[in-house]
Amino acid sequence: MKVVDDEAIERSAAVRFRSEYHYALFEYRRSAKPLRWLERAGVERLGRVLDDGCGGGGMCVSLAEETELVIGIDLHGRFVDAGTRLARERGVANLAFARSDGCRLPFPDGTFDTVLSHAVIEHVADYRAYLRDACRVLRPHGRVYLQTAPLLSPSGSHLPRLKAPVPLHLLVGRRAAFAASRWIAVHRPGWLAAPPEGSSFLTAARNGLLKVDDVLYRVTVRSLRRAIRDAGLRIVREDLRISRLARRCLPERAAALLPALPFARDVLIANMEYLLAR
Repeated sequence: MKVVDDEAIERSAAVRFRSEYHYALFEYRRSAKPLRWLERAGVERLGRVLDDGCGGGGMCVSLAEETELVIGIDLHGRFVDAGTRLARERGVANLAFARSDGCRLPFPDGTFDTVLSHAVIEHVADYRAYLRDACRVLRPHGRVYLQTAPLLSPSGSHLPRLKAPVPLHLLVGRRAAFAASRWIAVHRPGWLAAPPEGSSFLTAARNGLLKVDDVLYRVTVRSLRRAIRDAGLRIVREDLRISRLARRCLPERAAALLPALPFARDVLIANMEYLLAR
């Protein structure tokens, strides 16, 4: 599996909104993290892979270097000039892209050994249908890798971070916090703790565009667990990573209790990773 290069990932993250190609490069380098997680979770073979919401397609290119076949689908054609270019540059031929809806996949039952969903489900309105169709196209003994974060957490909110650590979405609610973030990106960009090309809010403001809130599923730990079960999937492994702030400020025993506390976990869990099976 690939080696995680945190410095390279950070460099790519700082310019990922320069173009779709730069975002694909960021995805390509970041993919080492879920690949490492899958390896540690005991997944030895990826087989035929569906990247179920591939964005720019960078992760697909990385996956294709590790397995026999990868298909990346996305509602938007971001991969057309990004993932396809990166695949050519890397000499990857066992890869195909298609513009398709993850809630209505154009594949027969039992097509894939592995379905990956990385930072996607929070952008899907009908997340239950999305999970059901991922289950449908999975082969017997296949696996789903699912990654997201609770909406109330800083990472799950998909809002730019301020230099002053103020959780606007917790203080004034999501709608007002989103509007405030959009205003800050236009009028006070120096207040944001993000490089100019590392924030979608700043990129939209620079291009004179109105940033749209594309978080459609308000993820909580409880609701996601229920949706997984209702889709016909079972949890093989669940990793709920506590935020660095909580680990730094709370005693170790108190931090270890957070995943069992409904509201606290939805605020202080920074990352959720699942290995699922039928």
